[in-house]
Amino acid sequence: MELILKEDVQNLGFKDDLVNVKNGFGRNYLIPRGLASLATPSAKKVLAENLKQRAHKEKKIVDAANKTAEAIKQLEIKIAANAGAGDKLFGSITNIDLADALEKAGHSLDRKYIAIQGGAVKRTGPYNAQIRLHRDVVIDFPFEVVAEAKG
Repeated sequence: MELILKEDVQNLGFKDDLVNVKNGFGRNYLIPRGLASLATPSAKKVLAENLKQRAHKEKKIVDAANKTAEAIKQLEIKIAANAGAGDKLFGSITNIDLADALEKAGHSLDRKYIAIQGGAVKRTGPYNAQIRLHRDVVIDFPFEVVAEAKG
């Protein structure tokens, strides 16, 4: 079943993408929730026209996202966490903690666009995260988890 996405759907596609999904997923999940609509020939023509008109505006957005990406790449984020013996953390560090650390550094990002490789961090050390600023702008961001100073 061919559908046009009305919103970004994780692990499927971005807004205004043409996607092929199984009939049940489209009929029972995407369409009823307003996440997609059927890709009829007339809907495809309307989509093509909208994308053509939006291309110019999109360029400015991509340039702004690239500028933000360069600024974020300059940052060195160290997240302090309570750690026990053997570098093991009490709890874990997730994309929420990384989003908060970036917020303190002056870059407000939605946590759903941050993916820490390997999931939640449970030990101290260097890690990588992927940050998606735009559908065309994805950066690898290294950060470090350090033990909180006991004092």
